Amino acid sequence: MTALFLVWSIQFAQILLGAAMLLILYRIIKGPRAQDRILGLDVLYVNAMLMLITFGIRTGDSIYFEISLAVALLGFVSTIALAKFLMRGEVIE
Repeated sequence: MTALFLVWSIQFAQILLGAAMLLILYRIIKGPRAQDRILGLDVLYVNAMLMLITFGIRTGDSIYFEISLAVALLGFVSTIALAKFLMRGEVIE
């Protein structure tokens, strides 16, 4: 019963994360301002990271956890760079 519940809950989480990613893509495409698009990209990389973690739990392979760590680092750096670009108009001074 417990293993079956874990499988169902992981599949349900992946379905919800996929639906959330589709809604976020809509916000990125239709966002009226650049700030909305950057926020959408930020949420998209977090959801992609969570999707990779659920794949790692489902398969039992640790490579997905390492990839999700790399996605988190790249997402953080890109969010900071885009925010700096919006505030000052340049990334590197």
